[in-house]
Amino acid sequence: MANLREIKNLTASLPLEETVMPVLFIGHGSPMNGIEDNEFSRKWAEMGQTIPVPKAVIVVSAHWFTRGTAVTAMNFPQTIHDFGGFPHALFDAQYPAPGNPELAEETAALLKNIPVELDHDWGLDHGAWTVLKHMFPKADIPVLQLSIDYTKTPQAHYELARELYVLRKKGVLILGSGNMVHNLRMLSWEMINGGGYDWAIEANEQFKDLILNRHHQPLIGWESLGKAAQLAIPTPEHYLPLLYTLGLQRDSDEVSLFNDKAVGGSLTMTSVRIG
Repeated sequence: MANLREIKNLTASLPLEETVMPVLFIGHGSPMNGIEDNEFSRKWAEMGQTIPVPKAVIVVSAHWFTRGTAVTAMNFPQTIHDFGGFPHALFDAQYPAPGNPELAEETAALLKNIPVELDHDWGLDHGAWTVLKHMFPKADIPVLQLSIDYTKTPQAHYELARELYVLRKKGVLILGSGNMVHNLRMLSWEMINGGGYDWAIEANEQFKDLILNRHHQPLIGWESLGKAAQLAIPTPEHYLPLLYTLGLQRDSDEVSLFNDKAVGGSLTMTSVRIG
């Protein structure tokens, strides 16, 4: 692990870079993807090799759903095993990436219209570490998490993300982690390795078309997209990280998809790269 002082020197008061970092939305799926070598984790590893090396990563995870907005601000965030019923090997997994309190303060300062708590208790939940463990296996890049305030509207989350754009110009990778289609109540074990209900495929295709054509407002107001979308998003926490990703998009950014697959009938792993 890199020396803490070296990491702070690297990321504190980050200067503007010539290269604007891409933004990612990752369909993270099962926590087991964090320790398995499969088609999804291999693509995450490939993405980590393809994009510019970030100076830091900020993750907006479906699994940190709070009243109010917070950003992790500790030197060394813990690896959180926020699940149950999985093999011991998953609970043994650790991702000892450093944090960066200075970047946390800078991030909070960018969000001028809301109070932001500097959090010292949370850490890295499985929406963050299961993906980053494959993307950056050395765990030598500082990682922060930004919580999702469940009291805010989808439009407010989208607008909040836009305030963070300058971080892309400072070498920070902002990563939304959830699933576009996520309805665990309708999970099918018969399709656990691949396949989706008709409504799940319909909603996913609808979302993809809007993303690729840069039509963000219908995605922000997904409840008006029809029955398939409503089944795909019975609760918003896994979908809202997508809006953070879209809020950080600029007109010049290219948009592409990867890991575009339905699993378990009612989930899609579809992921987005912007820039």
